[in-house]
Amino acid sequence: MTAPTTPPPQPRPIRTVGIIAKAKLPEAAAVVTGIEDWLSERGITTEVESETARLAGWDSANTFSRDTLPTQVDLLVVLGGDGTLLGVARSIADAKDRTDLPVLAVNFGSLGFLTEVTLPELYRSLKSVLDGTADIDERQMLRSTVTRDGQIMTDRVVLNDIVIGKAALSNIIELTISVGEQFVTRLRADGLIVASPTGSTAYSMAAGGPIVHPLVDALLLTPIAPHTLTNRPIIIPSTTPVRVTPALSGPHCAAYASFDGQSGLELVHGDVVAVEKAARPLKIIRAESRGYFAVLREKLKWGER
Repeated sequence: MTAPTTPPPQPRPIRTVGIIAKAKLPEAAAVVTGIEDWLSERGITTEVESETARLAGWDSANTFSRDTLPTQVDLLVVLGGDGTLLGVARSIADAKDRTDLPVLAVNFGSLGFLTEVTLPELYRSLKSVLDGTADIDERQMLRSTVTRDGQIMTDRVVLNDIVIGKAALSNIIELTISVGEQFVTRLRADGLIVASPTGSTAYSMAAGGPIVHPLVDALLLTPIAPHTLTNRPIIIPSTTPVRVTPALSGPHCAAYASFDGQSGLELVHGDVVAVEKAARPLKIIRAESRGYFAVLREKLKWGER
């Protein structure tokens, strides 16, 4: 007798939509108003982030901050570039009770690799979400902690990468890398990138790392300008945390840990940077008109001569 299967969880009904626009993006103001009108005609409530409300010329007295808005809505519309989405991803990760919040990211930036939905596709994509027919990617996120003398100095969740890199006037640095309980190597380089599959097309790719499909369950370790040419990027399972310990005892050794390029922390000798798969992914609504490989060809000119 076949055991009964558990039906997949049903998506949360969309009753309230939040909007966050890139700061100081005046061309987004009319789009914010247009979205609010479109949703209102369909009986959907709109909540706008405080800075976005001021951008649109609205009263911001009863609005929510960027960190609070994800806890108040069923769908988040992000207007901006990839950097805007990276910042919003952190806010969603910090909203502990919203494990299923989808994001519709609309491109106003120059590249728009993550924010792949274009303005002409905006309302068609919104409709597909309301109808329950939208394709949603679950993008793995990374959690990183920096521990100093047994005390956690910072605890961050990122979408793309954590970079342990030397300061501008520092000599090359030495990093001891472990995966789980296994010693991997001592790397002498300008630094190391620990990236998610989504982050494989960001700094990691610029440093010579591979392109990894965003639905692959893995972590990437990409050295930055390694002193030894045999130090190549490596892809490892996401089930085991990575630990990186920089040796910074010399007079000209200084390093920083950077989190999605949005924040950072100066490291000292003996610090341990740990990176692991975050507890939950980021749900990003895909553009209907193109798949992942089409985005590679369009945005990165992948495969072109």
